[in-house]
Amino acid sequence: MLAELAIATGMVLLTVILHGAGLLLLGRLMEWRERATGQSRASPVSMEGAIVAVLAALGLLILHGVEIWLYAVLFRGIGAVEPMREAIYFSTIAYGAIGFSDAAMAPQWKLLGAIEGINGSLLLGWSVAFFVTLMTRFLPARHHHHHHD
Repeated sequence: MLAELAIATGMVLLTVILHGAGLLLLGRLMEWRERATGQSRASPVSMEGAIVAVLAALGLLILHGVEIWLYAVLFRGIGAVEPMREAIYFSTIAYGAIGFSDAAMAPQWKLLGAIEGINGSLLLGWSVAFFVTLMTRFLPARHHHHHHD
């Protein structure tokens, strides 16, 4: 169990550091866009606003995909889940805290799968907070002008 917890701790540290670096990169890309266009904000209903939102969402999905694959490669490498397709599937449902079944996981590694679920939930929440902050900063709500008599 200690080896399992040590490996889980290493994976949590790795994915949290990777996630932080990925969010920093996405944030910097948005700042670069701001400097390149000279505009700090894009209308949420413009083509540019739609592109910014889609690219930010894709960036987050890629980041989560890399983290899911890291766990899958680990599961495969330690012989916890085989074959690779099953390792990726298990990692995906664990990471997203969907957790249909841990039947594919070797019994001595089940705690590692459970910890991935907590890790993934936290990273997904962090991404949602980042995405909402990004969207509020770069895509402000349209203001409706009311005429006062």
